[in-house]
Amino acid sequence: MKIVNKTFYKRHSIELGRFLVSENSLHIINENSKNKIEDDISDKIYLNPENLDYNQIEFSDIYDTIIFTDIIESGTDIYRLLQLAKENLSDSGKLIVTSLNTKYIHISNFLEFLNLKNKNIKQSYVASKKISNIASGVGFEYINTISKQIIPFSMFGLGTILNIILELILFRFILGIRTYTIFRNNESKKIEKSKSIIIPAKNEEGNLPQLVKRIPKFDNCEILIVCGDSTDNTLTTSENIKKEYPDFNITVLEQSGTGKANAVWEALRETSGDVIAILDADISVEPETLTQFFEIIDNNYADFVNGSRLIYQMEADAMRSINKFGNRLFQFLISQVTRTQLTDSLCGTKVFKRDLIEKIFWWQKTFGLKDPFGDFDLIFTASFTGQKISEYPINYKARTYGKTQISRFRDGLKLIRYFLKSFMVFNTSRSKY
Repeated sequence: MKIVNKTFYKRHSIELGRFLVSENSLHIINENSKNKIEDDISDKIYLNPENLDYNQIEFSDIYDTIIFTDIIESGTDIYRLLQLAKENLSDSGKLIVTSLNTKYIHISNFLEFLNLKNKNIKQSYVASKKISNIASGVGFEYINTISKQIIPFSMFGLGTILNIILELILFRFILGIRTYTIFRNNESKKIEKSKSIIIPAKNEEGNLPQLVKRIPKFDNCEILIVCGDSTDNTLTTSENIKKEYPDFNITVLEQSGTGKANAVWEALRETSGDVIAILDADISVEPETLTQFFEIIDNNYADFVNGSRLIYQMEADAMRSINKFGNRLFQFLISQVTRTQLTDSLCGTKVFKRDLIEKIFWWQKTFGLKDPFGDFDLIFTASFTGQKISEYPINYKARTYGKTQISRFRDGLKLIRYFLKSFMVFNTSRSKY
């Protein structure tokens, strides 16, 4: 039984699609794999690692994503290859290094000896951790490592099914034959970006005046208050606030749908800032902390900043015990699937770069996934597309006006269903952004 290279590389081509954050991407491929890879990336460079002149590699553009396939392990100068990639990546651009999992070196050699596998050219088999150490010296920031294809055989179609099952069961382990190591071009120069602050508000007339008053004054910033179907005077209060603070560039929107997530999605379509912040109207998160959230993005330390309520001691009555349990459970599950170290998945305060907006709508349209609050949509989309995620610890306060809009059990069941669907997407998706 021969390994069907066509099948193996077809799966590889599909997996690459999740990392393409824009159409401006480059795929650098080992010349020996030229006829095995079929993808939608328009710009490609084929290299012969056995006879490689690094000075003659020409790049036609500055790219948002560069992908290496069968290059790093075959190259004679890994540092130079990484350096060339960095020189031709945009700020915060992503480098995806694909390589053979070093756990399978001896198995691969044995299969070649038995003539069950096509022989590879001489390779260095650099582990993802070692690649990370080298890449950090070039100026890359490590984001994540995932692995795919535990069984590389076609087996008349059964190989694909078995891969899906095994990847679901063993999703916490790096057991796939091919690893995907994700890096971000780490340019730490501070750039003040334009900002948009989204405030979903339903029955929050008692909180909004104080909230807006406490929001720091940022240059080139807009505030969008999205008023839901309230039983109090939230809409009128918002209009009065807009008149009271003409220098704050406030826009008041009347939500056409229902729910917090819908309010956020409607507001996203109206934003113009380079950086987007979502801030709950109940003042449970101090609005002054937006300064620190924005600073992380402006310094290019992250693409996505998630607020965490579960690091510091929170005020009494700020969160019920069953909510704390649910939050910690979802935090654990999400961290395992996305391979991130998040401590809080449901905090309403999140700040992210503008280019995530298009990805969110793509995520929802492609996979039919929407959660009632939008938190999972944001986190899963950021992780799925290889964004650099950071956390900021906040002092969580009890609300002083109104009551929570969350139904613990009904919304909890919705989140469980959402998580299960997302779990499948992360492990079986064949779609491309």
